[in-house]
Amino acid sequence: MKNRSLAVSVALVSAAAVGGCGLLPGGGSETRTVRIWLMKDSVTDDFLNRFTSDYKQENPSVKLEFTFQEWTGIGKKVTAALESKKAPDVIEVGNTQVAQYAESDALWDLTLESVRDLGSDDWLPGLAEPGSINGSQYGIPWYAANRVVIYNKDLFAGAGIKQPPTTRSQWLEDSGKLNRGGVQGIYLSGQDWYSLAGFIWDEGGELAVERGEWQGALDTPAALRGMAFYKKLQSYGEGPKDADEETPPQAEVFAKGDVAQMIAVPSAATVIEKRNPRLKGKLGFFPVPGKTPGRPGAVFIGGSDLIIPENARERSAAVDVVKALAGAKWQTDLARTMHYVPNKTTLAAVLAGEESTAAMAAGAAHGRATPNSPQWASVEADNPIKPYMTAVLQGKEPGRAARAASERITAALAPH
Repeated sequence: MKNRSLAVSVALVSAAAVGGCGLLPGGGSETRTVRIWLMKDSVTDDFLNRFTSDYKQENPSVKLEFTFQEWTGIGKKVTAALESKKAPDVIEVGNTQVAQYAESDALWDLTLESVRDLGSDDWLPGLAEPGSINGSQYGIPWYAANRVVIYNKDLFAGAGIKQPPTTRSQWLEDSGKLNRGGVQGIYLSGQDWYSLAGFIWDEGGELAVERGEWQGALDTPAALRGMAFYKKLQSYGEGPKDADEETPPQAEVFAKGDVAQMIAVPSAATVIEKRNPRLKGKLGFFPVPGKTPGRPGAVFIGGSDLIIPENARERSAAVDVVKALAGAKWQTDLARTMHYVPNKTTLAAVLAGEESTAAMAAGAAHGRATPNSPQWASVEADNPIKPYMTAVLQGKEPGRAARAASERITAALAPH
């Protein structure tokens, strides 16, 4: 893995100050074009127009050229770009994808900028940790989204529940009260492994650990406690034990009006209201509860990081663009425009007054990402966590099922 030392970085900056920008990659021309790949629907045209106009005013010699990419097949496309001599200067990637790209030694090390310019101490762990490989920061957190609990306010009121639960024990109690009279207390499918991951993390467990080599860790006492909680919660509804949250789509089940709660990203509320307009204005949101009041439970954080290829033509200008996109001004604009969670815990206040995104931000502060192995995609390709969950929910001995799943995870994480 390529690492820049602080001395080398300072030397480059000093040289640029003395001799002009021509000494840095991409310097030497009056107008520089920074080519940026963003993912489709990550931002609106209005946001991009505001950012471009503002950036141009402050950097008149820099032209920004945006290209939108589809998520489908993006891994191969980014890998090919990193290996070519025509790589874009900035690329938006999924936060859990950084490790696989960094493995090729094709990413520019942004550790110095992270500490000096971007306030990395305040970054959301679920975005920052996947971007950090062997102590170097290659992915700069851009935005996050994570699961919350969406609930039917009328059904809560009918069960005499005046406030959403703030602890896991209260959550179980409330779910039991709701689960009667033809109402499902919670719709939780048997293979929602992202939600399970949060319960495992809350117990101090992991999906996999690195001990020289990566090993599956579902069979540890902590991980088994997380699965036991999942089983109890799942029993307060009729979610299928042998399917995930898309089979059938849980938002469509919730829209029927007889489900009190489900775990999903807030945007699922739009789907629910579209299918059943009578529920408009009757949906509420709260963070997935943790074990103690005042601290929401751990959740899986999805989202995006920004990377700069090692062979970017306009690397110095690209770094400045990333600083702007990841800075407080445009993080605030992005969060309010797109209803994302901003990249820093210190910016959570910008979401005040928005129930759904505020609930998401509260959970994101304790969010995590999948194990930071370049081979993790191999685990998800034939995910052994799903059949493990089904086995336990159907009455199989948890320890034995967990050991079998852990062995499959270990095999999938072995270097190829």
